[in-house]
Amino acid sequence: MSEVEFKKAPDSLQDRLAQVVDLLHRHKLVEDLAHRQEGHQHARVENLVHRQNLAELQRKLDELHPADIAHILEALPLGDRLTVWQLVKAERDGDILLEVSDAVRESLIADMDDHEILAATRDMDADELADLAPELPRDVVHELMDSLDAQDRERVRSALSYEEDQVGALMDFEMVTIREDVSLEVVLRYLRRLKELPGHTDKLFVVDYDGILKGVLPVKRLLVNDPEKLVVEVMASDPVIFHPDEDAHDAAQAFERYDLISAPVVDRTGKLTGRLTIDEMVDLIREESETEVLNMAGLREEEDIFASVWKSLGNRWAWLAVNLITAFVASRVIGMFEGSIEKLVALAALMPIVAGIGGNSGNQTITMIVRAMALDQLGTSNTSRLLRKELAVALINGLVWGGVIGVVAYLLYGSWSLGVVMTGAMTLNLLLAALMGVLIPMTLARVGRDPAMGASVMITAMTDSGGFFIFLGLATLFLL
Repeated sequence: MSEVEFKKAPDSLQDRLAQVVDLLHRHKLVEDLAHRQEGHQHARVENLVHRQNLAELQRKLDELHPADIAHILEALPLGDRLTVWQLVKAERDGDILLEVSDAVRESLIADMDDHEILAATRDMDADELADLAPELPRDVVHELMDSLDAQDRERVRSALSYEEDQVGALMDFEMVTIREDVSLEVVLRYLRRLKELPGHTDKLFVVDYDGILKGVLPVKRLLVNDPEKLVVEVMASDPVIFHPDEDAHDAAQAFERYDLISAPVVDRTGKLTGRLTIDEMVDLIREESETEVLNMAGLREEEDIFASVWKSLGNRWAWLAVNLITAFVASRVIGMFEGSIEKLVALAALMPIVAGIGGNSGNQTITMIVRAMALDQLGTSNTSRLLRKELAVALINGLVWGGVIGVVAYLLYGSWSLGVVMTGAMTLNLLLAALMGVLIPMTLARVGRDPAMGASVMITAMTDSGGFFIFLGLATLFLL
């Protein structure tokens, strides 16, 4: 055997989840067996349950990162989730609460008493407390605020004073500040005295005695320059900065554009109040993406996949009701042409094709428009040009694919006029889909709503009803 030993590759997250699920399953099997036993045998089996399966499960959880445990909790039904949650060591509760989704966090907090919540949150930083505070019981929040020193209490209140989509709600207060008139050697000695650096520290913030930001000192410049040089000689005096009341989504785009890891947040007087870090920006982008997907499907909020039936119903019913109304409208459109369908049965077989292709094309257009709006690439100056471009794409697609399905209709039913009607209906419905695909998200944005909110439901309704009306109307005019 070779003297060189290789470490075993770590299990994937899915492997870890499977291991936890297997241990929970074994625990349930033995527990069911225990309930069927009587007397001493019952006690022995119960003891075996807690000493083996639960102990092994707890060891497995102790090895996992809080983010991995959060993922596992989100993937478990409520009963199993709470079993795992109770096995997590108390000192790790706070880190896990920060990692799980809002919907799952609600179920975990509901299972904790006030003392457990206080213990989990007492050592959190001010920005982390501000993230959790809106979801905690009011009495617990008051007690937590009373336990903080004056500086942290003010920081929490400051973070809570901003909307959740503003920079101030996401900024971190843990950072390293230095003066511009000291040498790099002094800075290095200062850093060595610290227990540890705040996470994502790629730069130090240079401030004067009043806390006004003068520049930033990248750590890489600190390490490679002559220690005798002064900070002012090495620092960058024009860093990318943000203000607390700025839109956090704009900040996230700036992080991506300038490859930032951290950036200072200053008030209108230039005083350093906090910093933004890449981890918060990544979380924001992920949440924005998830929200957009949910909104496109007409879901009102993030949903725990294992939420109760009634809670899921409450999240989904609104747009289903809208969808029902639009489906009824589409059925009435078809009803207007019952006579035509009775005379030419081929119409019933072909009309879903027109509606389906139109809906798909409309969703493609909406996806592109919503993405462009999210990236601030779409404004009043280029709207008309974009609309013309989408209509041109729809026209070409309609003629090409409408022609294809027109030929197919001719081959199936031996009617060239039916093929022409099919081509015309396909082209007109794709033009309608392109027009609505641009107008729906832009109209929603103009009235102050999320451009993606229910857009998929609305475009499908328009292309279904419009497609049926166009196809059956053309067929009635030219075939019957």
